Amino acid sequence: MEQAIKISAIFPVSAKKLYDAWLNSSAHSNFTGSKAHIEPRSGAPFSAWNGYITGTNIILQPYGRIVQNWRTTDFPDGAPDSKLEILFEKHNNGTKLTIIHSHIPFGDEKKYEKGWKEYYIKPMKQYFQKAKVSAKVR
Repeated sequence: MEQAIKISAIFPVSAKKLYDAWLNSSAHSNFTGSKAHIEPRSGAPFSAWNGYITGTNIILQPYGRIVQNWRTTDFPDGAPDSKLEILFEKHNNGTKLTIIHSHIPFGDEKKYEKGWKEYYIKPMKQYFQKAKVSAKVR
């Protein structure tokens, strides 16, 4: 049975800034606090969290949508990749980021929901809030 989660958060930056940061190795590493390798090209492989997460960029619609095949080293042997869809929507003076993670191995949805919140949403909020503050200070 397919398991899926959906998480949304508002960030005080443009969709372009969020989208570009997600697909940039240095920025992705900075906002998660862990090593990532990613490039903004369909078909390109990526890794995050020191290789714990791996996958392939499938669809890249600049500043609007990213679709990836996605898995972690915790996936059972032979399990298919999950699907990650990231949506970027203008929201007032910022951007609403929505993560839709489907085809998660059965029983693991709570673990990955917690992971998205703790290891992506929370540190991204801090990273982009600091970026906004430092941009104002200059």
